[in-house]
Parts: sequence; structure tokens; C-alpha cells
Amino acid sequence: MTNLLSKINATNDIKKLSPEELPGLAAEIRNLILDVVTKTGGHLGSNLGVIELTLALHYAFDVTKDVIVWDGSYQTYTHKILTGRKEKFPTLRQFGGMCGFGWKPESETDPFNFGHVGTGPGAALGVAMADEKLGRKRKVISVIGDGSMTCGVAFEAINNIGTSGKPLLMILNDNGMSIAKTVGSLSLYFNELRSAPLFQEFKNEVHRVLEKIPGGQTAEHMLDALRRGLTQTIFPNLFTGLGMQYYGPIDGHDIKGLLTILHNVRSQEKPVVLHVVTQKGLGHPDAKCDPFAMHKAGTAAADYKLEPAKPGVPAAPKQKSYTTGFIDALCNLAEKDKRIVGLTAAMPDGTGILDFGKKFPGRMVDVGISEQVGVAMAAGMAQGGLRPVVAIYSSFMQRAYDIIFQEMCLNNLPVVLVLDRAGIAGEDGPTHHGNFDIAYLRTFPNMVLMAPKDEREVNEMLALALTLKQPSAIRLPRENVPDLSRFKLQTNPVALGKGEMLATGRDGAILAYGVMVEKALVARELLLKEGLDVAVANARFAKPIDSDLAAYLVKDYPWVLTLEDHATQGGFGSAVMEALSLRNEDTSKLKIHAIPDRFLQHADRKELLAFLHLDPAGIADVVRMVAAGRPAPALDATQRKHFLYGTGEE
Repeated sequence: MTNLLSKINATNDIKKLSPEELPGLAAEIRNLILDVVTKTGGHLGSNLGVIELTLALHYAFDVTKDVIVWDGSYQTYTHKILTGRKEKFPTLRQFGGMCGFGWKPESETDPFNFGHVGTGPGAALGVAMADEKLGRKRKVISVIGDGSMTCGVAFEAINNIGTSGKPLLMILNDNGMSIAKTVGSLSLYFNELRSAPLFQEFKNEVHRVLEKIPGGQTAEHMLDALRRGLTQTIFPNLFTGLGMQYYGPIDGHDIKGLLTILHNVRSQEKPVVLHVVTQKGLGHPDAKCDPFAMHKAGTAAADYKLEPAKPGVPAAPKQKSYTTGFIDALCNLAEKDKRIVGLTAAMPDGTGILDFGKKFPGRMVDVGISEQVGVAMAAGMAQGGLRPVVAIYSSFMQRAYDIIFQEMCLNNLPVVLVLDRAGIAGEDGPTHHGNFDIAYLRTFPNMVLMAPKDEREVNEMLALALTLKQPSAIRLPRENVPDLSRFKLQTNPVALGKGEMLATGRDGAILAYGVMVEKALVARELLLKEGLDVAVANARFAKPIDSDLAAYLVKDYPWVLTLEDHATQGGFGSAVMEALSLRNEDTSKLKIHAIPDRFLQHADRKELLAFLHLDPAGIADVVRMVAAGRPAPALDATQRKHFLYGTGEE
């Protein structure tokens, strides 16, 4: 059997193959992706579904000149393999390895560092406009999925593309899915398009039409013939109504048909939409029966609410994640209060809202990839008397920033935001790390911010939030809830704006927020063995800050170290500093330990925490330095290169 992948070592090597060899190459790449992602984790289903489409795009265009803007860029594994990164592909999402998204430092063929979706068409239009202004002659292609089309920003872009007249080619990759099934009336509309009678026979019809066209005819005449055939069943439609030329739907796994169409539409001097129908997860055993399993690293993969398992390392005993603890608490509260409704934005499985919906049909809403609408709907629900709980990843919630400001906080509506993946998210990297939510939420009047240290506090904080008459947010890390019983802590009920002392000491104090509490307690044990006695306090709230507790600590201890799984700027430590300053307390005793002002690269969450000295051993190191009056441990050049983006050293 020919090893076609051995011939693919650099960008455009695919052009050395014949069109007839491309299906064989697709099969080899599919096997490679399945093999690697089974070990590393990643976006499996989306990448298996676009292999043939990616091969056709690379064959029809010159990606060293032409620009492919992959919306979200989580589906670029085949693109990476074809652009000189095949040998590095097994390091996908690993420490010092290949990023799971488009990443400019890796290759000039990656035009953007994208991880959120819906923005690709707008960015592609900007590239096309720049090309026109600067006199560049190249093709700009935007690839966007039907799930991403639920984003309002995608429609805003199309509205501008249609009137721009720019020769932009937009590939609509339609597989009926985002992470979950595409929702809303748009999904029904696409279903009508893809189920049109013409599509059922489109592969054969394209070939028959082309065979009837004389060899001397121009590509434009060929397109006219195709267009006349397509018009019979599906025109007019949404895209033509917005000023774009529409072709499709066509089979996204038929490389011969894709090449024919791409060869013809690439010469169009107007905005074009090519509607391609693919099967998400093609080649995965669960692609047809389990819409969530095909996103995971095979049947032996770890629970994706937790950290992925490492190859060759036995899986740890099953524990409850913060996400699962939240859903258990939400279900218990919803049993007693029929006003409680759960909302999410295309992540029902990852946030646990799917399980809530199974238990309470009709009380769960998935708005698709439209976080703004989700928060706006929740504000409307709260105004109408319901108690909405919106569970969205911390980094994705940023997309709803203005709605949180105006619809939620300005109107002082009791919406509860649950920020999943808050803090370091792990292998998905800088687009998914939730390092900024404290900063972007705590500036809003009326907002309450809290973070639980364990499952008991998950329950109590959610219960408290659902009694408030104002907006609130609870941050949940991508970790298991810790068992703190061995520390023999006194149980103190959660009260609004109040922290708690967990352990007293004599040499200094740690004021920890949320998930960092357990790590601070373990660090304290390590330090006690050396004779260093450090107090530990649990802040519980970043807003309102327990200024009494903070003031007590700076008065009674020689120094106070704040700990948080968040950016230094504007975070929990900053909030403590501000609170002490307003009370005219001695802020010189306060030391803030958090994530530096850089974008963190991708790696296992535990590796990143260790790198940042935010694991117990690292916290103990920082305490030793602070106690000795020395600066915190510095990062060496290798660490900066591997973990930090934005240092100027890439």
C-alpha cells in the first residue's frame, strides 16, 4: 500500500499528488488524526469531518499566497499536517508542542490565533479589503461551520460582505452540529437546503452537467450552467438576499466534485458562498450515534469535564468535578424551586446543563453559539420572575460583556452566571484559559463575585446566589472538588461578602480565593515541616471583598500573600489592595501572587500551575521567598518560551 503521507513534508507538497490519489491521502490522514487525538485529546469530530474539504482547498489554492481564515480554527489538524507540521503533530496540545488551534508562531499559513467562533468571516473581509487597498492579488477564503452561524457576529459580517463586492469565498461547512446539535430556526433552514432533492444526486449531476459543456467554454459559462441547475430548487435564499452568490449544497467528502467547484468559483470577482455538507466525526465509531463522544479522545478517554488522561498513565480514581458538583446542586435546588432555569451557549455537555435538561425537560435552554443572546434572555427571564442560571465557559462569557453590563447589571437583575473553566483551562490554550473573568466582572456595580473552595461551598454559594436580588457570578475551575476533611476545618456557613480563617500562624498569612484554598492548605503543611508557620484564610468573595478580614490579616501578620488562578491585573489581589487602600491600611504588607501579564500557552493544567508556582510546592517556594524578603522565583528562558505568548521572544 502506498504511503502517500510520506510525500507530504512541506506546504504545497500535496500538489505533487494526482487528484486520484487524494482520497487515499484522506484515509491516511484520518487514521493519523484518530491515532494522535486518541492519545492527546482534542477536537476530534470537527477535524474528521473536514479532511476532504481541507485537501481540496489546499489542492485548488496556493496557501503560501492565498489566505484561508478558519473560523475558530479548531478544525485545522489536516491543514497543519499539510503545512510542514506533520512530524510535530503527535505533540498536539502537549507541553512545548503543537497548538490545537490555528497559531501564527507555528506557520505563516495560519493568519490568526483564533479559538472562539463566528468572527472568521469578518476577519476575512478585513483581509480582502486590505488586499484591495495594497494591490495584492490573492484569494481570501473564509471557512465557517453551520453551528458558528448561530453567532450574531457572523451575520453582521455577511451583511457587510454582501455589500462590499469583494471577491471573498465563504465556505459554509454544514454538518448540523457545533459541539452539540445546531439549535434554532437556522438549523431548520439549513436542513431544508441540504435535504433539497437536487443534493441527493448532486455528485452525479455535477459530473453530467460538466460533461455536456464544450471544452472551449469558459469557467463562467460552466458556473452559469451549474447555477441554472441549482436555481431550480433552492433560490432565492438567505445568502443571495444579502448580496452573495450561492452555490450548493454539495457533498463535502467528494474530493472530485469539490475540486471542480473550487476551480470554477475561485475566479469569481464577487462574494461567493459555497455550501458544503459534511459528516462530523466521519470515521469515528460514534459519529452517527453519539454527538458528544466523537469530540473525545476515543472510548477510553477521561471525562472531558476533567483533565485528559496521559498516554500510558493509569487513570486516577473517578472523582467529582466542580462542574458535576454544580449540576448536582442546581438539580437539588430546582426540585424545590420551579422558577430555576438553566441556560448555556452550545456547551450543554461541557457545562453539565445537558444533565440538568434531562432531569428537568423544558427548563433548559441552549441558545447556540450566541452568548450575548443567552445572557439577554436570562435578563428577560429574571425580569419576568424566573431565576435563570447561565453556565458558560469563562473565556466564552467575555463575548457577552456588554450584555452583562447593560441588561444584567444596569438593570440589577438576579441572573446567576456560572463560569466554567475559570482559570487555567489546560491543553486548549490561551483562547480557552479563563484568566480574566474577575477583572471584567468586578468593575460592574451590583455584581457579586464568589468562588467555592470545595463541594459544600458550591452548594451554599449557588443557593445564596439564587436568593440575591442582584446579579452574581460563581467561578468553577477545571478540576475535581477537593476533599478537605483531613484538614479538620471548622465549618462556617457562606455569608455574603464574608471570608473565613481556616488556620492561624505566626510567620505570615495566605489569603486564597476559590480553588487556591486547598493548594494553600497543602503548602502550609509542607512549610510546617520546615518550621515555617503560615496562616490560611479563605476569601470566598472577590466582590464584595471581606475588607475586615483583609485588614485583620495585614495588621496581625508581617506579610499577606493573595493567591488566585487569574491574571494579576484587575484580579482578586487587586481587589484586596483597593479595599485596604480605601481603609488606609498598610498595603505594603500585601503580596499578590497570580498569573502574569501574558497569554499562557497550552499544556496540562497541572503543568501550568506548577510553572506559575501556583501548585502547593510552588506556593511554598513563593512563601519562602516572601518570608525572606526576596522576590518570587523567576522564570527561565525555556519556561517563558514554552508557556508565555506576548513576551516578544516567540
